[in-house]
Amino acid sequence: MIPKLMFQILLLLGSIKAQGQAATDQLAKTGCQQKCGNVTIPFPFGIGPAGCFLDDWYEVACPNGTNTPRLKKLELQVLNITLPFYYGPGGDAMITVNFPVIYSRDCSRNQTRESVMLEGSSFVIAQDRNIFAAVGCSRVALIENTKSAVVGCKLSECSSRADGTSIRPNSDCSGLGCCQTTTTFGLQSFNVSFRKDEAASGAVEGCSYAALVDRAEFSPSRMHALEQEGYVPAVLQWGVANTTHFGINLLHDSRRGYGHYYCSSRSMSDSYIVMPFMQCFCYPGYDGNPYLGNGCQDVNECEDHDILKNCHGKCVNTKGYYKCVDGSRAVKLAMMVIGGFIGALLFLLSMRWLRRAIRRRKKMKLKQKFFKQNGGLLLQQQLSSPEGNVEKSKLFDSKKLERATDNFNENRILGQGGQGTVYKGMLMDGKIVAIKKSKVLDEGNVEQFINEVFILSQINHRNVVKLLGCCLETEVPLLVYEFIPNGTLYQYLHDPNEEFPVPWDVRLRIATEVAGALSYLHSAASIPIYHRDIKSTNILLDEKYRAKIADFGTSRSVALDQTHVTTLVQGTFGYLDPEYFQSSQFTDKSDVYSFGVVLVELVTGQKPISSLRAQEGRSLATYFIISMEEDRLFDILDPQVLNEGKKDEIITVAHLAMRCLNLNGRKRPTMKEVAMELEAIKRPSHPSDEQQINRERQATFEIDGVEAHDVAFRSAEFEAGDGISSMTDVYPLLSSDTW
Repeated sequence: MIPKLMFQILLLLGSIKAQGQAATDQLAKTGCQQKCGNVTIPFPFGIGPAGCFLDDWYEVACPNGTNTPRLKKLELQVLNITLPFYYGPGGDAMITVNFPVIYSRDCSRNQTRESVMLEGSSFVIAQDRNIFAAVGCSRVALIENTKSAVVGCKLSECSSRADGTSIRPNSDCSGLGCCQTTTTFGLQSFNVSFRKDEAASGAVEGCSYAALVDRAEFSPSRMHALEQEGYVPAVLQWGVANTTHFGINLLHDSRRGYGHYYCSSRSMSDSYIVMPFMQCFCYPGYDGNPYLGNGCQDVNECEDHDILKNCHGKCVNTKGYYKCVDGSRAVKLAMMVIGGFIGALLFLLSMRWLRRAIRRRKKMKLKQKFFKQNGGLLLQQQLSSPEGNVEKSKLFDSKKLERATDNFNENRILGQGGQGTVYKGMLMDGKIVAIKKSKVLDEGNVEQFINEVFILSQINHRNVVKLLGCCLETEVPLLVYEFIPNGTLYQYLHDPNEEFPVPWDVRLRIATEVAGALSYLHSAASIPIYHRDIKSTNILLDEKYRAKIADFGTSRSVALDQTHVTTLVQGTFGYLDPEYFQSSQFTDKSDVYSFGVVLVELVTGQKPISSLRAQEGRSLATYFIISMEEDRLFDILDPQVLNEGKKDEIITVAHLAMRCLNLNGRKRPTMKEVAMELEAIKRPSHPSDEQQINRERQATFEIDGVEAHDVAFRSAEFEAGDGISSMTDVYPLLSSDTW
């Protein structure tokens, strides 16, 4: 039983060795002819169908019965092809072919000007493997390319004997009747021209001829007999173009090894010479064809008798090399390897722990830096003041917000604007939020950002968007708001794709809710707050189309005894209070003016600024004032309002809007009064309320000493004027179909 088992193992080892040897000997592609006569044809060269060779330059013809391989495209007979090898001199890939002898025009042979052109191929004439030699008298033989002569040699004049016979050329081919020289690197054409040596006194004698000869085949005596041969062996260097080879870009990866082969554009004979193509080599310890998939196979060095002689101990073959193992030291060596492995593992684990600790420390310092940079200290100072409320502001972890927005994926964007970008996110508890990622802040914007956080932390009103918290430990600060799903009032009124018209009762309710929220900010909050950017894009609509005021980036809180805030003029064209524009003093009545424009938007359904209206009416406020003065209110109303609204309610709202748009801020109602009047329009409860509403309907729009048309013109002129810092619309809490 045991002998039988040993026999089977020996057979198996023999078959494995035979398979390895067969893989090493396989130089052509599988299923392709590998030899033609005595010449082996390795891939990328090939005989047969298109898949057997790389491209047309490498196709080899082997006519039946001749056993004479030829490069089909160049029409050159192939004598030998060598693959490149990684080490040792002369390791470049070479192909030996029969080159034509080129004759002068005064020779008797028919083909006297045959040339070889290699342009466009990956073949060059091997510089150090060939000799250029010429035979003749009083001539200069030159190898030419398409641009200029590149190399040549000079034939001295031949002396004559007294009997008239010519002296034979000298035996060493040094100029007298025969000359020789080497070629230049990168030569891809062989075409010889013969010229008369102008310095020679004698006449040109007889036929001259030249050839490119393999240095190993060259001898002066042979040159004398070339006239009758026609062809001589010459050597070409070859490679493959700098393109993809087996999925590897040889041009980009020329300095990297893949598998067991290596590709380079440098000559192995002279590493400083860069060739116009790539050559691939099997690494030392491997043999085969590097141009075939898995073509480089491991060589078993232990079968080399010279290696066995010098190997003390047992020779063990390894991938690409071998090792000599001393049996007595095997255990010690194994212990050393295990000890070294454990030591290296402990070292790597300690380095990994140290790297993580350093990373954590760097992240902590970076977060502290960003916290200070984003106004964290200023926020702490404001929230710790008697007016602040720390409990209403929550600090979020940056990692949680990254996970909530899928690393701030573009598909999560709800809106973008001058102050930042808003993303839709889902917290760990499944709550949908809107996360506002501010732009990189300068010193001025930090205060504005912290101001928004501070103001929103104090507000608790159902018609003001709720701030859930913020994150200051990132490069740019983040604000987390409640998510408002139905977009902005601006979209609801002016988007032509809006599927549902806005009913009059909904418009009236939205106006009442916004007025109530502003009244709360002005008079009911612990510290009066001026919004300073009331517009339809900053009024959001929740799932029940209830109004929510958003974007408090430019808002200001004021002391109870303070009547205005003096600032640089900021706002949005079409909503900006003319009085504030002229004086730079923002009051609560400035918010009233902006609300008046929103009220007109709700009634007319028209945009605050429109180039479709006449010049004097491009501003909606101006257009509305002129229409009211000309008693054309019902000509400019939104058709939905005209069809559904009660005439007396519409007139009351229109007169209320007129009072809000009064150029004299003192004559405008307060937001509290506006809210009360809108509530009364919705639900008149007492006769006294009815009488008050009727009186308001009969009120006229009074402007001190100025005609209404002049006011309208001035208002339009100011709306389009220069010098106003217009805040770009930011929709911080919009819904998006891309969620």
